[in-house]
Amino acid sequence: MKSTMRNQFTGVIKSVDVAPVTAQVVIALSAGPEIVATMTRSSAERLKLKSGVPAIALIKAPSIALVTDLGGYVLSARNQFAGTVSQVERGSVNSKVVLSVPGGIAFTCSVTNDAVEELGLKPGSAATAVFKAYSVMVAVKPST
Repeated sequence: MKSTMRNQFTGVIKSVDVAPVTAQVVIALSAGPEIVATMTRSSAERLKLKSGVPAIALIKAPSIALVTDLGGYVLSARNQFAGTVSQVERGSVNSKVVLSVPGGIAFTCSVTNDAVEELGLKPGSAATAVFKAYSVMVAVKPST
């Protein structure tokens, strides 16, 4: 699949929980972790989502927040992946930050330069990638 989304992860749909308005989809990635996506019920039905179907989870880099200290708080975001910053590429306003997490997954994040400084993001820094289930787009091949 070709897309402008920097974060594209292949896996298999583990579960689909369809409610009256929305559907929650859990994708077990090939590398081990799971990503949770939420969409409208009609989208899940249109895509014919079901357990065992190969899928791709897509997340835009600006949709992923990096957290270095939760300060004892817990977050409502379903997707939280602790890892280590492996790359920081500074731009004029924003930086591209890559966070490597266990299982060989790497999240590419778009972070303001101010936030990079305030959080002390540099290669080797610990951080957690956080994104809402609604920020995940799911792609599947049409069934025949």
